[in-house]
Amino acid sequence: MIVVQDVRVDPVARRVWRAGREVVLSRMEFDLLHALASRAGELVTRQELMQQVWGATFYTSSKTIDVHLGWVRRKLGDDSRNPTLITTVRGRGLRFETGGRSAGGVRAEGLGASG
Repeated sequence: MIVVQDVRVDPVARRVWRAGREVVLSRMEFDLLHALASRAGELVTRQELMQQVWGATFYTSSKTIDVHLGWVRRKLGDDSRNPTLITTVRGRGLRFETGGRSAGGVRAEGLGASG
């Protein structure tokens, strides 16, 4: 289980919760969120996301990332104009904010944690 701020991501069950409420995501939305949450606090380039989420052999534009990211932000209730969860670093990539800008905002829990 990956916990960042008030978001919990269960990569085994492919489920997400925000503030204790389950958030239903499509496969691509989940993969995008998981890619960012698993590296919370770090800058993840668009190229890395395209490779990890869409696959090395699949070409997509960064607009595809923007569209999926918009859906993820909306479903998580993260204001796209003033995001507190996933921020855009213009010209560089994206970052899932830890809240305190340190690794202390990220916790890995045992797989036996209840959902």
